[in-house]
Amino acid sequence: MISAILLAAGQSKRMNGENKLTKEIQDIPLIKLSVKNILTSSIDELIIVLGHQKEIIEKLIEKNEKIKCVFNKNFESGMASSIKTGLNNLSEKTQAFFICLADMPMVSPDIYNQLIKSKDKKEIIIPTYKGQQGNPVLFDKSMKEKIMNITGDAGAKKVLELNKNKILNLDINDQNIIKGFNTQGDFNSL
Repeated sequence: MISAILLAAGQSKRMNGENKLTKEIQDIPLIKLSVKNILTSSIDELIIVLGHQKEIIEKLIEKNEKIKCVFNKNFESGMASSIKTGLNNLSEKTQAFFICLADMPMVSPDIYNQLIKSKDKKEIIIPTYKGQQGNPVLFDKSMKEKIMNITGDAGAKKVLELNKNKILNLDINDQNIIKGFNTQGDFNSL
């Protein structure tokens, strides 16, 4: 079973008061685009971690049997608490899991599927574009306990640094794996 944890709890601090997940790209709210691309891939379950403005975001997510929305009551403490909230809600049958960023809606289902196809080669599969590491990162379930020890707002970067021998950098010829939408300028560049 392949799971995806979608981090959608942030406060969009660089958006001057606007929630980036509700902003539209091609007339579709950003969160909907991210969810659609993940669901269209061959994942089996999608855990969406909500926090800031959870009611507004949850209303934008269409019901689907693969989706489980969970609330991170400590979302203000940073990304680590959201990742742990997602990990604590993984199915017991999960063999590997993605950590996905909701503000990266242009990652195509094909990219998820390419990473899934490589899952048995190493414990951590990272998509790279022209040598630059991107998202989403696919982790084998054996990495779960190590990730549960992270703190603050750095995400799982520390785990990656400490486990370089377990990483497969998978070359993906698509800059969307490094393109997040964090500022008004990111949206204006479409």
